[in-house]
Parts: sequence; C-alpha cells; structure tokens
Amino acid sequence: MNGKKILYMCGSLNQTTMLHQISKCLPGHEHFFTAYYSDGAERVAARLGFLDFSVLGGKFRAQTESYLQKNDLAMDYRGEGHKYDLIVVCSDIIMPKNLRNKKMVMVQEGMTDPENIFYHMVKKFRIPRYFGGTATTGLSDFYTYFCVASEGYRELFIRKGIKQEKIIITGIPNFDNCVQFLNNDFPYKNYALVCSSDSRETYKYENRKKFIQKAVSLSEGKKMIFKLHPNENVERATKEINKYAPGSMIFSDGNTNEMIANCDILVTHYSTVVYVGMVLGKKIYSSFKLEELKQLIPIQNKGESAKNIADVCSKLLEGESAIKNSISPKDNKDKFDLTYQTA
Repeated sequence: MNGKKILYMCGSLNQTTMLHQISKCLPGHEHFFTAYYSDGAERVAARLGFLDFSVLGGKFRAQTESYLQKNDLAMDYRGEGHKYDLIVVCSDIIMPKNLRNKKMVMVQEGMTDPENIFYHMVKKFRIPRYFGGTATTGLSDFYTYFCVASEGYRELFIRKGIKQEKIIITGIPNFDNCVQFLNNDFPYKNYALVCSSDSRETYKYENRKKFIQKAVSLSEGKKMIFKLHPNENVERATKEINKYAPGSMIFSDGNTNEMIANCDILVTHYSTVVYVGMVLGKKIYSSFKLEELKQLIPIQNKGESAKNIADVCSKLLEGESAIKNSISPKDNKDKFDLTYQTA
C-alpha cells in the first residue's frame, strides 16, 4: 500500500500524546499534526483570547505545539497544507468544516462529563455541542469509526444514541497499562492524594472550600498531597489549600499517574485519573458512583491500544468494507483482554 497522508487534530497534552503513539504504529505513511481549531465565531473568539481556558488557545495550545516541536513532528495548523486521506481526532465537540466528510477515526480521550441539563439541551435543541462538555462526545456522527476504552463505554455511547456499528473497542492509550506506573521515582508514599479540577477555570461551579474540607475528612490522618489540574489558577488554589488543609504538599506539575501509584487514598471529582487508582487497587472517593465506574474501566491490554487503533486506521485506509468484515464490537470483546483489578 502506498503511503497516505494522515492528519491528527490534537488538543490537550493527553490527547496529543495519545495521537502521537498511534502515529508511531502506522509506519510508511506521512503524518501531520495540528493544534485543535475551529471555524466561525469560535475561531474569532479564540483569536481574541476569550477561549484561552480551552484547547483552542492559551496554555493547552502552547503545550501541544511545544510537544510537537520537541518531538520533531510535522505541523500543519488547520490542516490546510495538504489533501488528507485520513483524519484522526480525540474529540468531536467542535468539528471544523474542512475535516467533515472525510475518512475519520475518533479516539475516546478519557472519562466523559455527567449528563447535565446542557447535555440534554444539546440533544433536544441542537445547540453547539461544547455547551454540554465532553458528555456530548460522539454526538457529531462525523467520524467513520469511534475507538472506545471498554465494553462499558460502548454500552454508554450506544445509550446516548451513537450508532453501534461505528463503535470499536480498542482500549485507549495512556490508560491501558496502569501497572507500569508502579515503577516510578516519585519520592513519597502512603499518602492521601487529592486531584483537583479546572471547573472554575472553565466557568463551571465548584465549592472548592467544601471539596478541600471533605478531602481532609477522608484522608484518615495521612499526609495529604494535592495535584492541581494543569489548567488551574495555581496561586488561587494554593492559597485555598493552605487555608483549609494546612501542611499539605501541593504540586502544579509532575506525573499524576505515578503519584496515584504511590498513594493509599485518591480523592477526585470527575477525572479519568480515577481509573488508574481503581486498576491499582487504591481506596477511591469520586463524585461518580464507583459501581458505575467499575463497568467503564478502560481495558488493560499492556499498552496495545495504540496498535489496535492503528489497525483500525490501516483497515479504513484499505477500504471501509474490510474493517466492517474483520473488526466488529463482538470480535473486539473476544479479541482484547477485558480483565482488570479493582479495590
């Protein structure tokens, strides 16, 4: 097969590293990467800096482009430099017009937001999907196939109305080999880890005082470490933690997964990192019901997800009928390792 041109639309650093892993499993093709982008009013707002809290600008875009440059990856912002044979994305909350009506593989990034009133408004009134957050993942139907983390997520997305014939269970990079994080050099152990969110930075409500105080009550007297979300206002968050959980250690960067591997207790709101803690058998406190999360845990296939997704991409490049005949949700349930550990 002659080499094809593939465009990867990145977003957060998590999305970017996932897509990079997939690209490395597709030798012989030309790979190009772009930061997340949009059309229309959102494009204007991003240019003016009003969307710097999102993947359309600010810290997220800077991190993505820095990563692409550091890894010497070919960049084509907005995908305008070439005619592409395949598009690979980690989100369809905003889908630029020049990517529509093309062969496209979408990869689940991680946990999806709760289905709040805005999610239901998106479905009923067709308002822009980003108002519903990541709860609206998959609702665009612009992609050809949607690679998801587990059988539980396949069932969740089908319930949301996504076409089941488009969903393929592959596992997702970054969350498919959690035991690897046990081998780390993070110097602390046996603490209560609190992973905070960027809810306020993205204009959602959060009672941070109440969250911190609850975390203290759940810590069982253990040393407390707070890992801030990359998008958080560090100065504000630090002041709050020092006030309501004095003596705690605070990290604004570092490997969150390795911190989870060394903790005894994990406290968080709505974050995919909870799955790392569940696989590693930690005591978990989350705003989601743990019984529901156990059904959704990404399959642990020893880091094979990127290759599985690359196989989907290859078959799509070869011809859509080939992938339908060789990979189906039923086949995936048997093919991939669905086992995991829980607390």
